[in-house]
Amino acid sequence: MAEIIRFTESDPPAPEGQTLPHNIEAEAALLGALMIDNRIVEDVQLKLKPHHFFEPLHGRIYDAILRMTDKNMVASPVTLKPLFEADEAMRAVGGPAYLAQLTGSGAAVIGARDFATQVYDLALLRALVGVGRDLVDSALDTSEDVAPLTQIERAESELYRVAEEGGGDNKVKSFGDASTEALRQVEKALNNGGSLSGITTGLDGINAKVGGLHHSDLVILAGRPGMGKTSLATNIAFAAARRWVRDQEDGIDMARSAGAPTAFFSLEMSADQLATRILAEQSGISSENLRMGKISAAEFKSLARAAAELNSLPLYIDDTPGLTIAALRTRARRLKRQKGIGFVVVDYLQLLQGTGRGGNDNRVQEISEISRGLKQLAKELNVPVLALSQLSRAVEQREDKKPQLSDLRESGSIEQDADMVWFVFRGDYYLMAKKPDDDHPDFPAWFEEMNRIHGRADLIVAKQRHGSTGVVRMRFDSHITRFSDAAESDYLPEMRG
Repeated sequence: MAEIIRFTESDPPAPEGQTLPHNIEAEAALLGALMIDNRIVEDVQLKLKPHHFFEPLHGRIYDAILRMTDKNMVASPVTLKPLFEADEAMRAVGGPAYLAQLTGSGAAVIGARDFATQVYDLALLRALVGVGRDLVDSALDTSEDVAPLTQIERAESELYRVAEEGGGDNKVKSFGDASTEALRQVEKALNNGGSLSGITTGLDGINAKVGGLHHSDLVILAGRPGMGKTSLATNIAFAAARRWVRDQEDGIDMARSAGAPTAFFSLEMSADQLATRILAEQSGISSENLRMGKISAAEFKSLARAAAELNSLPLYIDDTPGLTIAALRTRARRLKRQKGIGFVVVDYLQLLQGTGRGGNDNRVQEISEISRGLKQLAKELNVPVLALSQLSRAVEQREDKKPQLSDLRESGSIEQDADMVWFVFRGDYYLMAKKPDDDHPDFPAWFEEMNRIHGRADLIVAKQRHGSTGVVRMRFDSHITRFSDAAESDYLPEMRG
């Protein structure tokens, strides 16, 4: 749940000549009803908090009622009296006898839930006044650098926090509701050939192993530099967006589609660089040749045709550098609202910034905040989030270069928050670094081994909440930065993680 907004302690000043929205009588009637019938507490306490009361004394009385009922004690004017004998605000209204006055009308019990709803709604209106006031003050203040977009993002984030307040309400599902949703996922997997219950990755081997990318899941894709993390993420993002378009063209109900409009937050590469990669993959032309313009007229026609086909692809790239996790969540919510995105990719996690002002003094804590924020984003928007992550240099110091969960850089919370952790590993990358001279005695053995593993890539599923761990064999074409399914579809022996 979002950070609590302290309405009561920081209610904004009302505009001149006006008062903030409130209803003291409704607050008093609700407190009286709660003291008459403590059972009503169970109905209102999940949504209504002490800071929602406009009158601070009422908020303290409500808090005392909650604490007493939580201890299975009766909360009545008699039992609450000792807690307020020294309360200055209580003395100003006649002392603890005020508690008995609140229970004067037993009829308030009938409308208690309506009173609670009104107290809560008025608290939200006061919070909106505060957001609006802060927005106006920031916009009028030109003493510092003017950053209107930053102010807009901050305002959106604050508005979302107001909307999120009380988010625990109506979150409990019956087993019947939960099982119905589970059956929908099973039916979706059945209709997609028995292996795909989530959003497609575009690779049959990965789909078969993990069942696709599931709503509200945080998937971490990690690897050392040069392994092809960004290439694989780009391939998956493109496949999900393309599948969405094809399912639309085929008249498939979008709720049953294995694709999704996709948001790609690229903090390392520019949007045109990512677009070049996708165009290289789809046209079959080397991305290096594309960048340098070394293509024939026929290849240019092929490139233009691929670009035209991809023109309406629902793949939205945000290449703003240095995003904070709060700004990323704000932008993702906006894309969800405006474009209906159903999948988010972040490249890469360590380039995000936390919301704290401590800089890099505690980077581990900052990374923990970022990984939690990404998991919360996945749950808030009910979409899968694929976040790329670097690995520590410990991999390079081992004889066996295959990554392990302990190699996740800077924070164990990444592993804890993730629903799945994938490592991409290419043995030929490391073998190339050991290439001997052509006339060296070891060259023939090296050459034979390179021929055996060249272009082979492994996706190591090191953690999966939905199933077993293991390895998916893939092929990687470095010229067009494309991963594809291996010729053989068998898996390596299951890993125990």
